[in-house]
Amino acid sequence: MGSDIKYEEEYILSERGLKLFTCRWLPQDEEIKALVFLCHGYGMETSISMQGTANRLAKAGYGVYGIDYIGHGKSDGLQCYIPSFDLLVQDCAHHFTNVCEREENKGKQRYLMGESMGGTVVLLLHRKKPEYWDGAVLVAPMCKIADNVKPSPLVVNILSKLANVIPKWKIVPSEDIIDAAFRDPAKKKEVRSNPYCYTGRPRLKTAHELLITSTNLEKRLNEVTIPFIIIHGGDDKVTDPAISRMLYESATSTDKSFKLYPGMWHALTFGEFPQNIDIVFMDIIGWLDQRSKKENSMLEQQRKSKEDKDASLIVSS
Repeated sequence: MGSDIKYEEEYILSERGLKLFTCRWLPQDEEIKALVFLCHGYGMETSISMQGTANRLAKAGYGVYGIDYIGHGKSDGLQCYIPSFDLLVQDCAHHFTNVCEREENKGKQRYLMGESMGGTVVLLLHRKKPEYWDGAVLVAPMCKIADNVKPSPLVVNILSKLANVIPKWKIVPSEDIIDAAFRDPAKKKEVRSNPYCYTGRPRLKTAHELLITSTNLEKRLNEVTIPFIIIHGGDDKVTDPAISRMLYESATSTDKSFKLYPGMWHALTFGEFPQNIDIVFMDIIGWLDQRSKKENSMLEQQRKSKEDKDASLIVSS
């Protein structure tokens, strides 16, 4: 990590008393353009898997903040066990809004960035406070679990009935998500060797929470009003690009973009080959820069107008 970026870690307590891991990457020698809050994917974590993403954003001038969900990464909880998706979103909302309300961050724009399941988290954070966030970057968002990953309807019905009986059991049949998500063999190996990433079968309650949450989200895509960009790989086998297009078409946002990358897989910011990752981040940072520059220009005009007004008052007195 370059000396131009300051990296810090901190454990916080959730409202339920659980210890949650948080981290941040801040530009050292320049004014922060805006804040970006990272929401990682299922079974993943922030400080290692999203380090490349955070470094790129921080080098571009953004203050970047992340959190490991309950049961993920370095946070408390049984590994990859999500007893309630609502509580997971609540933890993120609590931490992110606390960061936004710090004195040094007041007045700065607030962007959410979610990958896969993290895209679901982003959309639910937006639903909780529709006017609070200035924009969202949705990377292969999980608005629906792809049919080839989801068990058959009969199996889903049986497992749903068992979810509250044996919630922590790892018995959900599914394809290997890492094999399906990461295109670059070196990145697959890196994820498998990361002790903070989960590589086992989904737990019953976790799978049930993901299913009902994504199903609910799919039915309410028209309620999305936040400015957003969706990026999705054309050959994604984990989340469905067609549903991302449906989100783009259904959302009532007046500022929305959708980019489909032919031939690319699911893990666009980490699991692709380097030249593809460069293309993806050129689009992400370009989208953020266009909006943050517009906002910063408005703030600068307001500041100059105030200074001119103050100067005229001094002269007249």
